[in-house]
Amino acid sequence: MHNLKNYSLIIFIYLFLSFPFTSQKNDDIKEAVQLLNKIRKNPSAYSSMVGINLKGIPSTNPLIWNDTLAKVAAKKAKEMATKNYFNHIDKKGYGLNYYINKSGYSLPKEWLDKKSNNFFESICAGDKTPKKGIIALLNDEGVKKHSRAGHRVHLLSISEFYQSNVDIGIGWYSDPNSFYNTYMVVVIARHQW
Repeated sequence: MHNLKNYSLIIFIYLFLSFPFTSQKNDDIKEAVQLLNKIRKNPSAYSSMVGINLKGIPSTNPLIWNDTLAKVAAKKAKEMATKNYFNHIDKKGYGLNYYINKSGYSLPKEWLDKKSNNFFESICAGDKTPKKGIIALLNDEGVKKHSRAGHRVHLLSISEFYQSNVDIGIGWYSDPNSFYNTYMVVVIARHQW
């Protein structure tokens, strides 16, 4: 009987450690993408929700879910949580362009010339849900001038560079032992250049 208890404890610990604090909640992420697409369709209607006047930002095409980008985003969100950092550049000095391209989502060679290049990622941390993360990114710490709000420019395709980006992947990771508890990575790109 004593051995059975020991085995049960070992199995419980193994299972607990095998399934870390991940929160890649498909429904929550799907709601975040749906919200972002609604805001992209009619930005000014969401000014109050975002906390920034979005009047004057033109409507743009909806984003299409991309599993490859989602896997890259999920891996980055998990890495930030488990390695306790929050940055567009990982601890090895690589930006997300490298990981996007490595995943098979091809990028032009000149966008890979610096290992720290990162043209397609918005990150946030400490938000309770992916939807709240999207709102925080669009608020962009209250920056009122849209051209200076990098996350808003990226998510709403405000600049010419982002207007043809149609693919999206979101990664969400939660770890109560990490500094911010939750980490979200939003990758918006396009496959053909």
